Amino acid sequence: MEPYHYISSAVLDLQVIYDIIKNNKKLELSDEARLNIEKSRSFLDKKINENDKPIYGINTGFGSLCNVKISQENLTELQENLVMSHACGSGPKVKKPIIRLMLLLKIQSLSYGNSGVALTTVQRLVDFYNEDILPVVYEQGSLGASGDLAPLAHLSLPLIGKGEVYFKGEVLPGEEILKKFGWEPLRLQSKEGLALLNGTQFMSAHGIYALLETYKICYLADLVGAVSVDAFDCNMSPFDELVHMVRPHRGQIKTAERLREFLDGSEIAAKEKEIVQDPYSFRCIPQVHGATKDTISFVRKTFKTEINSVTDNPNIFIEANKIISGGNFHGQTLALALDYMAIALAELGNISERRTYQLVSGLRGLPTFLVENPGLNSGFMIPQYTAASIVSQNKMYAMPASIDSIVSSNGQEDHVSMGANGATKVLRVLDNITTILAIELFNASQALHFREPAKSSRFIEEFVGSFRELVPIVKEDQVMATHIQNARKFLKGMEIGEEILFD
Repeated sequence: MEPYHYISSAVLDLQVIYDIIKNNKKLELSDEARLNIEKSRSFLDKKINENDKPIYGINTGFGSLCNVKISQENLTELQENLVMSHACGSGPKVKKPIIRLMLLLKIQSLSYGNSGVALTTVQRLVDFYNEDILPVVYEQGSLGASGDLAPLAHLSLPLIGKGEVYFKGEVLPGEEILKKFGWEPLRLQSKEGLALLNGTQFMSAHGIYALLETYKICYLADLVGAVSVDAFDCNMSPFDELVHMVRPHRGQIKTAERLREFLDGSEIAAKEKEIVQDPYSFRCIPQVHGATKDTISFVRKTFKTEINSVTDNPNIFIEANKIISGGNFHGQTLALALDYMAIALAELGNISERRTYQLVSGLRGLPTFLVENPGLNSGFMIPQYTAASIVSQNKMYAMPASIDSIVSSNGQEDHVSMGANGATKVLRVLDNITTILAIELFNASQALHFREPAKSSRFIEEFVGSFRELVPIVKEDQVMATHIQNARKFLKGMEIGEEILFD
């Protein structure tokens, strides 16, 4: 039997989510969560029965239709119409691991007892997660303001027997998956559709997925950078602890520490250098990589707060005897964090390409374009072009999405965050950086070959040795795309321990 993660008020953070994913844990609602959900629903039902006044999203229309009163006998139809009409997603389909995160984060948000949903609704979401039934969701359609309306509508459609799901390698209609498990379509009660659709779980899931990938990317950027440091015959003095303790940004200190550890015992690093200073792309690795790490720490803190929050609307407060319509679904805090993240990550690729450029430039005793017979062979001339092209594309993706806003819902929603667009493009930046680092490692491995018989550190030699089993030293011109693809596979396939990943 798989271990369980109990949904409760306990803080959900990145390492807990990593543990859930890595160990394939199933979810179960704690007694606390069940009680919170049931109390909230009972409170809402009582309010509706005792009060005929319009309450937004419960017995009114939505958005700019908020002043249209809906009769009690039509409340279920109102909620189901909401889910269907808002399922307007388009573009590429969201990755399955991100859909799983969307389910997890939606369950967590609804479990606090401020949303008024029925226990059966939350339990069905839990069942979907545990049975690996993943609703088909599309990347485009959310403004990141009234929550992630369109993506969350697609996440919710199968609950009422509509839409599509991924299940055991197939795409099945929502109605069919319910029949397969003997489940009746949910009859959504007042407010439930709105609680499902309002929320930031599309942005949050993308952000959490990106953060998990980013910690690995940051480690790899340091490691590949260390290979390049020896390949370019650089000085070690810029990584001295004393330099960084007088400018003690945590990320900078950590990066310099890693570089010292990676290169400890290197013959190449230890020998006296003829050149006193190295280009910034080598000398300033701690300052540049470190700034990215510090940015990621800020983003992680932002998302930790968000995934432990209630982000639908209106919110129910039993003790205060209030139902309050607010704006916790607005994604501005995530939009800014996602944009900041994309900018910081793009810089890892930017400085990596500069190291690649230096390695092929015929400097520091290395042959031009890293081949023994340049002219007849173009060698590593064009991989640098490819890296430069991808770096330029990342600069486009790093343009902030959050600086835009387009009025929607007939003027009711007159400022939106565009955080969903920030969420999808940060994944493209991450994927591009993997390729840029793969190209740097391809070049650095080749350059290190020309330092022989001098050796790098034992750690670097073993790392590069494993890499060369997949990507060999190039003696004469070959189809380089194959080697770049294999270099990507090597980096993607690297396993990094949790204690290193989140250090």
